[in-house]
Amino acid sequence: MAMTLITEAVYAGARQSKACGVLGLSCRTLRRWRATDNLDDLRKGAVRKPCPHALTANEKEEILAVCNSAEYQSLPPSQIVPRMADKGRYLASESTFYRVLREQGQANRRGRAQPPRAVPKPHAWVARAPLKTWSWDITFLPTAIRGQFYRLYMVMDVYSRMIVGWEIHHDERAEHAATLITKACLRHRVRQDELVLHADNGSPMKGATMLATLQRLGIVPSFSRPSVSDDNPYSEALFRTLKYTPAYPKKPFATIDQARAWVLRFVTWYNTEHRHSGIKFVTPAQRHYGQEDVILSHRRTVYEAAKRSAPERWKGRETRNWNAVQEVWLNPQNDAVADDQTVSRAA
Repeated sequence: MAMTLITEAVYAGARQSKACGVLGLSCRTLRRWRATDNLDDLRKGAVRKPCPHALTANEKEEILAVCNSAEYQSLPPSQIVPRMADKGRYLASESTFYRVLREQGQANRRGRAQPPRAVPKPHAWVARAPLKTWSWDITFLPTAIRGQFYRLYMVMDVYSRMIVGWEIHHDERAEHAATLITKACLRHRVRQDELVLHADNGSPMKGATMLATLQRLGIVPSFSRPSVSDDNPYSEALFRTLKYTPAYPKKPFATIDQARAWVLRFVTWYNTEHRHSGIKFVTPAQRHYGQEDVILSHRRTVYEAAKRSAPERWKGRETRNWNAVQEVWLNPQNDAVADDQTVSRAA
């Protein structure tokens, strides 16, 4: 009827677009209708013709009765359908069983299994100076006895990437972690209510002793989601650097003192010699103590002088960006960080 009315209006002198607009249609819809042999309304939410092979009300009631019977009430359709087939009986497919259960509000987890829950992403933290945001974690160090490991506790400053505290113990305990954080705060003179400490969801991180220590020191705790390593990326990257450095021992540590001696050498190298790619290739100590501006300014001068001496090699391009990273985000939201080269992102 709509096509006939539009055709008559066009023959009478009206513009096709105006005639379509009166009926709330577009010219593209009209062209699509004229090019097809089937004029069924395929729009979402449109009234459909009843399917000839659809389940009847009695068949749906039979499916519900089977699912709620004493024999199958604790089983999902993926278990019910094959068991019924073993008895020579077929009512519908598994997907149809699920669809009927959803229609009746019975598509729940059967048995004692809990439904999956969506854990919100951790709070987004931004560090614009040292001693504002720390990240810590625990990793295993192999021992001479197979199956036994030392635990390396390590705390780093997110802004400067500097390792501000570490200890090695035989086990994982919240008391060890609380002592480590207390020592690190005293060593670096952390002020009250100015530090955020991010960690994983393990028991040493959320133990009562640890939480009480954080509250006493005025530290804001932050935790990753369960089983999501990307929520604590800085500590994970630090442990990868530790275990993949060429100096990492090829054999397990014979004693805990040997492990502590090696980690001490690594921390010294990492803080004072390692040029970190995430902070424009200055050492964590240089950035932590405010020395990076002079270093990066000198590099900028060197590059500009090189460009003046051989401008044809740059072909009008700018020299390398040696501006310091001003902000470092931990678990940023999608719209929390601007797309800027001087901003460091993670996770």
